[in-house]
Amino acid sequence: MKKTILTLSIAFISLTYSCKEQKKKPDGAPKMETSEENNTEMENEMAEKTTTIALEPKSDSNVKGEIKFTQKDNEVKMIAHLSGLKEGEHAIHIHETADCSSEDGKSAGGHWNPTDQPHGKWGAKEGYHKGDIGNFTANADGVAEIEFSTDEWCMDCDDDTMNILGKGVIVHEGVDDYTSQPSGDAGTRVSCAGIIQ
Repeated sequence: MKKTILTLSIAFISLTYSCKEQKKKPDGAPKMETSEENNTEMENEMAEKTTTIALEPKSDSNVKGEIKFTQKDNEVKMIAHLSGLKEGEHAIHIHETADCSSEDGKSAGGHWNPTDQPHGKWGAKEGYHKGDIGNFTANADGVAEIEFSTDEWCMDCDDDTMNILGKGVIVHEGVDDYTSQPSGDAGTRVSCAGIIQ
């Protein structure tokens, strides 16, 4: 009887040990993602929105390029690549419409200003338009790259004071002085892009 119990005990211990070994993951085994991790990753990918628009010359200029807008989480990033500019500083703004049909770019209307603020430098306590991106510098070859990020814009959200879709972008020949009303006295519109969609 003792011999039988001892044999059964040894068999049970062997079986238990064998099962535990099979459950262990070997080193270097691929990590299996849980359903919750997969859902979070999919939500993050779905939350990212991107659009690229072309800038076309206006007012007999040669200024062209493209602008990429990307929304990730609660921030929109704008990256613009421009060429054909005069060396030095120029202004860029989001305008209220995406109409680039006129030769002088004035069909794009005024600065996008959904909160009815005075024109000013971005972030100024006295106020600024949501389209007041500001100034940038072109190099000796007339080329410029502009990067701008903000959580005050969105792409296709329900807030009309933040949603940039349906708007246009204007590049000016001159510099925004951040004080002249209603648009900073930045001069001729040398390039227009629309429609942000």
